[in-house]
Amino acid sequence: MEHKALAIADAQFKLESDDATFVGYASTFGNVDSYGDTIVKGAYADTLATHGLPKMFFNHDSSAVPIGKWVEAKEDDYGLLLRGEFTPGNALAQEVKAALKHGTVDSMSIGYALKKGDYEDTPAGRTIKRVARLAETSIVTFPADKFARVDLSSVKAFADDLAQVETIRDFEYFLRDAGNFSKGAAQALTARAKALFSLRDAGDDARAIKNEAEIVARLERMTQ
Repeated sequence: MEHKALAIADAQFKLESDDATFVGYASTFGNVDSYGDTIVKGAYADTLATHGLPKMFFNHDSSAVPIGKWVEAKEDDYGLLLRGEFTPGNALAQEVKAALKHGTVDSMSIGYALKKGDYEDTPAGRTIKRVARLAETSIVTFPADKFARVDLSSVKAFADDLAQVETIRDFEYFLRDAGNFSKGAAQALTARAKALFSLRDAGDDARAIKNEAEIVARLERMTQ
């Protein structure tokens, strides 16, 4: 699962007149983010049609009860516009709403998955043409691309994603986006993982799988 954050100012977040619903952009089109990635218009069309609306969490904490629900999602020329409702009686939801109104929380972040062919590599990053699945959109304290930690509540899913990695550059993206490591940290970990891909090149799949499992376990320990 990859995360990508957007400051509330850019998201044009606002509470509606009923003080219970709100709208904002969870993603914008045509802009180069801090990783060099650009999302193009139409990237979310398939996932919304196939999987429906994402879940709503605070700080990507999928182990907690969602703080509300998204009731509408649509693309326009600017980006992905969402309308949501905070859950009445949910204490955390009320805290988050108060923090948003006060300006002490100021970012949104999407949790999404990509597949091969969904993006094109560029010298600076990626041009993302299709998001395979938009699983959740969180209101976050810090932008996920800098501070959020990987959610390893499902280590199997994490390992399954890792198994799709085929190149060193893919592995850097995996660590950076799925694990939310800084670019430098991702590159450092990638350097240590080069042995994995040399084994794959040599056809030693059994040892490669063992190394993948060891990497997952090591990353899990790092996030505890």
